[in-house]
Amino acid sequence: MTVRDLWQRLIAPIDPPLMTMAALLLGYALLVVSSASFERVGAQIINMLVALVVMRLAAQVPPQRLMYFALPIFVGGLLLLVAVALFGDVSKGARRWLNLGFMRIQPSEIMKIAMPLMLAWYFQRHETFLRLREYVVAAILLLAPVALIARQPDLGTAILVLAAGFWVIFLAGLPWKVLAGLALGAVAAAPLAWSMMRDYQRNRILTLLDPEADPLGKGFHIIQSTIAIGSGGILGKGWGQGTQAQLEFIPERHTDFIFAVLSEEFGLIGNTLLLILYAMLIGRGMMIAANAPTLFTRLLAGSITLIFFTYAFVNMGMVSGLLPVVGVPLPFVSYGGTSLTTLFVGIGILMSIHKHRMLVQK
Repeated sequence: MTVRDLWQRLIAPIDPPLMTMAALLLGYALLVVSSASFERVGAQIINMLVALVVMRLAAQVPPQRLMYFALPIFVGGLLLLVAVALFGDVSKGARRWLNLGFMRIQPSEIMKIAMPLMLAWYFQRHETFLRLREYVVAAILLLAPVALIARQPDLGTAILVLAAGFWVIFLAGLPWKVLAGLALGAVAAAPLAWSMMRDYQRNRILTLLDPEADPLGKGFHIIQSTIAIGSGGILGKGWGQGTQAQLEFIPERHTDFIFAVLSEEFGLIGNTLLLILYAMLIGRGMMIAANAPTLFTRLLAGSITLIFFTYAFVNMGMVSGLLPVVGVPLPFVSYGGTSLTTLFVGIGILMSIHKHRMLVQK
């Protein structure tokens, strides 16, 4: 086998438009991370390389095999969440990690991929006749892991897993009347949900409504991040010149609040560029979903793509003071290996669905 043949086999599963958008986002991420926390650039490059390798492996797996493993992956992830609830390590008041002796894992991350896989598999099996009963069962399958994750507590991951499952159910044809009923039910249940919340969760909502009530305490971080976003103006202050970021007024400026750093230093122009990259990535993902040959692949591709949207919407909303702070990273941009790897598994699955679209029998 020649070097050229080896290279062709290596890049065969790669979808050029998706890869281009992902590469541009990673380049943008390195630029912002290097300003927010230069000492972490080396580690983030390693995270990116690992994520790209995982993406390549995921792109190689045919959708038929993904469907075959959907149920075992979901059941395994659910059992691991139960194990976390019973035996998990407690850190900073949260029980999220499971110590296996030779390593620690966070099973909730598995559910970000296992959830859409499971529900897409379920709807594929009942494709011929979808009734309200199928949607109720799907909702139960979704709420069980979400409840376990929220109990840890890990509200950010619970929201992402909930969104991943919801998008599958929505794309499977959930009637608008049912959706409206669920929305009204959620509003009616708000007082009960408020009574069940922990103190820190209530404080986040109260801070969202009035951050000035405690400007030097609970509202400090939101106030500083919104100052950073507004002070960037149209052109921004320039790379490494953001006062809120460089003087460490912004919390977690290399992870959850990196959008505030980007806004302050690159301004409206930088934000617009980021939104264009996200829009192009999401547009390509939805195109792959639209051209997928089976219900399973359409639902899986569509939900994964809309998860990218959910990540971005929730992060930008919480940093801008429009949503409560729930600890959701900015997709492909925030520093960190776990979330980046999960996102690139999703990219790899999209590439697999696109590559094998002509090989899957309807």
